[in-house]
Amino acid sequence: MMRVLYVTRSYTPHDRRFLTALVQSGQEVHYARVESGGRLQESRPVPESVREIAWPNPERRPRWHEMPRLARALRQVVDEVRPQVVHAGPVQSGAFLAALAGSHPLVTMSWGSDLLVDALRGPGRWSAGFTLRRSDACVCDCETVRKAAAALGMPDERIVVFPWGVDLRQFSPGEDHGLRARLGWEDACVLISTRGWERLYGIDVLLAGFARAASRHPALRLLMLGDGSLRPQVEARLRQAGLEGRIHRAGQVGYDDLPAYYRAADAYVSASRVDGSSVSLMEALACGLPALVSDIPGNREWVEPEANGWWFRDGEARSLEQTLDRALAARGRWAEMARSARASAEARADWEANFPHLLRAYDLALAVAGDKDRRIGNAQHA
Repeated sequence: MMRVLYVTRSYTPHDRRFLTALVQSGQEVHYARVESGGRLQESRPVPESVREIAWPNPERRPRWHEMPRLARALRQVVDEVRPQVVHAGPVQSGAFLAALAGSHPLVTMSWGSDLLVDALRGPGRWSAGFTLRRSDACVCDCETVRKAAAALGMPDERIVVFPWGVDLRQFSPGEDHGLRARLGWEDACVLISTRGWERLYGIDVLLAGFARAASRHPALRLLMLGDGSLRPQVEARLRQAGLEGRIHRAGQVGYDDLPAYYRAADAYVSASRVDGSSVSLMEALACGLPALVSDIPGNREWVEPEANGWWFRDGEARSLEQTLDRALAARGRWAEMARSARASAEARADWEANFPHLLRAYDLALAVAGDKDRRIGNAQHA
């Protein structure tokens, strides 16, 4: 058993899953949020055995000038908890604070966009480099993110790569509990999008491509889950295109209800501009949905064209429209592709099989930190 300090930005379904698995694997888990307030993305409580730490963290995302003060406060937390491993992320948030506080052994966990977007330039790039140089190990969810970490100075032998994966029992083909019938879409071809309504996730490309295809395919429908800062633009676009009757906006859907929405759909669509191993894509594949995705590196690691889905050119609504045309022309193969989608999830996206890689990252960090301590001790006695 290890005493782990888990430092993260807020409290999401992903955080809850890691916290739960750490407790179930026998670790003593302490949990510190960088942001104390704001809207929780996860409605379920923090796992009972996790010891949540109260410390002087702000309610909203801290400004850069606040980081030194917060790092001093986090150092006090570390001194009190005395963890054997500090697990922290995203890179420019929880992990940066942990690095600034001098935490060791430090396992930095990338959340994908922190290295693929936030680290491209400016303070985000500087803080990512600072953090990785001070990390004993780094966890990445795909090869694309691993390459970004290595380019910022993280030694390749100290990077552990594994997709976070999904619960294959929770996300599986099955009944939708009448959802599709309630929508009156029994005879329709239903797509599902679960990404946030942000430009990063290509929501503008999704709506434009769907509108163009829907004008020629009367049976096409779209389930849109989630929300985001672009809600006014999304609602205006739906009104202007006359699509309100062909798109169902479900809002934020809880974890327990999410599988029914995937099961009510025929295929998954994501126009995301940046992704590592997308958890929503893995959920869809696990539910047996062929996937239409932008041809970014993270997606290409999961979707094989004409086998379990299709690619369209990143940022191009016209390409999405054309890809929808090809997909609809191949409806006779969708059942076969659904089986392939599920098989790809079973082979690579099994949360229970993938989680132990995180514990391997902890062991790696302990070994690296121990080696550093020995070298320092030898130098002092030389």
